[in-house]
Order: sequence, then structure tokens, then C-alpha cells
Amino acid sequence: MLGVGGARRNLGRKALRGGPANGRVGGGLDPQAQKRELLRKLQEKRQEGRAAESRSEEGRRAGESS
Repeated sequence: MLGVGGARRNLGRKALRGGPANGRVGGGLDPQAQKRELLRKLQEKRQEGRAAESRSEEGRRAGESS
């Protein structure tokens, strides 16, 4: 257990290994899960942007044809 300093005596094994997300130490999302979440949010924003863009194009086309 190198590199944990005095924490080895004060923290349990689960806390040192990451434990639950709501734990005092460690936990949270691992880097891969953070990346997946970020990509999901980015894709949702892009889809919303495309939907708004297509709606505005349809509105322009309707205005031109009348």
C-alpha cells in the first residue's frame, strides 16, 4: 500500500479502492463513465440543434412557396 500515507490506518479497504459514489473518499464516476456521460450529453445537444435547424428550414421553405 505505497502512496497512501496515513490514510491506510484511517480508511477502510473499500474507501481506498473507490467505494460507493456517496462515500467520503474515492467513489464517483470512473473516467470511462464520465466520458460516456459527456458524449451522451454532446450527442443530445447536437440532435436538438439539428431538429431546430430543420424546423427553421421548413419554415423558410413554406414562406417562399406562398
